[in-house]
Amino acid sequence: MGMFAAKDAIKDFYPREEVLDMDRQIGALPDIPFQEHEDIFRIECLGLEWDIGVFITQGRDEKHAMRGPDGRKTGFFLLHGGDGDFKSLSVLARQLAGKLGAKVLSMTFPGRLYLPDASRDWPGDTILADGTVRTPIWREGEIIGPDQYDVVQDSSTMNRLRYGTRTLARAKPGTIFWHRMAAWPLAFEKAMVVACERHFPPSEFAIHAHGHSTGGAFSAKLPQLVENVVGQTELETAPIGYINEVKHDWSGALGKIGTYERVTTSPHRRNDAFNELYIRTWRDLARYAGPEALGQEGPNALMRLPWLMEEVLSAWEEDRIRPNFKAEYPITHNIVASLQAAAEAVSDRLQLKGDARKKMIQKFLAFGHYESGVDARPVQPILFINSANSRDNSPEAFSGTILPMLAELVPAPRVKATQLGAGTHIYYKSMQDLPFGLTRAAAFLWRQAIEDGFFSS
Repeated sequence: MGMFAAKDAIKDFYPREEVLDMDRQIGALPDIPFQEHEDIFRIECLGLEWDIGVFITQGRDEKHAMRGPDGRKTGFFLLHGGDGDFKSLSVLARQLAGKLGAKVLSMTFPGRLYLPDASRDWPGDTILADGTVRTPIWREGEIIGPDQYDVVQDSSTMNRLRYGTRTLARAKPGTIFWHRMAAWPLAFEKAMVVACERHFPPSEFAIHAHGHSTGGAFSAKLPQLVENVVGQTELETAPIGYINEVKHDWSGALGKIGTYERVTTSPHRRNDAFNELYIRTWRDLARYAGPEALGQEGPNALMRLPWLMEEVLSAWEEDRIRPNFKAEYPITHNIVASLQAAAEAVSDRLQLKGDARKKMIQKFLAFGHYESGVDARPVQPILFINSANSRDNSPEAFSGTILPMLAELVPAPRVKATQLGAGTHIYYKSMQDLPFGLTRAAAFLWRQAIEDGFFSS
């Protein structure tokens, strides 16, 4: 194990030299032959059918299986970020399976898998020359056409500072697009549970949940939904919705750790409607490229802005084959009004009244929160890993907001946050001396935490 013996505690920070050492140590492990296959299954949820895609990466021989302290095999449940699908997770999945011997399930968000082609690569661009946009495919053969939405340009100052001009497809009431946009959160939750049931029997596997960026708000819920999820192994993630809401809706004044002053009229509070699909463009690469260049090069990065934009536009040519549309803001930012409106739309379609309608609304309002009550499973241990040049996951965000809010839970979960002295938010991106990005360093630390019993009750 070299300088990082398994018995050593996870540190708060690892300088770049130590990140490189962790990377080398994982790279030096024997290659474990692995196999990959896709599993597409259909679920029924809220009166609609949904086609769900997961991708399995695992060793070919049982003798190489990674096992935790309780003797069960180690499984990882991975969710991608806001732009991607299972292919965004392939670098990480292959390190976990091909070096550690874990079984890895990578799930694509409902609607994001390009079902018409076996490659799963989306054709063309997200915004076409005729003004129409790319839309989700929630069920094979179902098409969301331009008659079901209006294209809206959002140039509001609040959003333009972060995104530039945003393009939205606003679903029209009564269309299948409208109904899907209201119902998908519950389908997402059910899909995660069913995927674990299909691939991780509780007697055989201890599962570790991971959600990159946007996916973190959903992986945070999984340990309370599936009995054999023993905790979260998070890398460049977003916290659960109500914590993320506070993180982004900040007064700028913190009286003491654990005291939060939210401004109810804050211009920074999100108000995305449930029926608005955000269509991503090269701008979404630029909003990360700028802060990352600043962190790596300092202010002089602006002196090469044309070059930087060439890098962004070139990267978009490769990235646009991933889904690149997003509807998750109501959950990731706990937008209560939007969640209630979605529940009302579902209730209207299903003709729910009285207690049944109230129960549906309560269910939707709970998406941004941990389960509570006497029957709720406690929040399981969480290990957060962040990069050196993360746009959103600064040490201050964790020490000032995320960790104190998690400490308020009863019972409070075991939580550790560490930062690596290398890398960016797109943790699987190749960089100098780190051809697999931060995935090997993360694999090193996750293995260390598992062997140390960090996730053991």
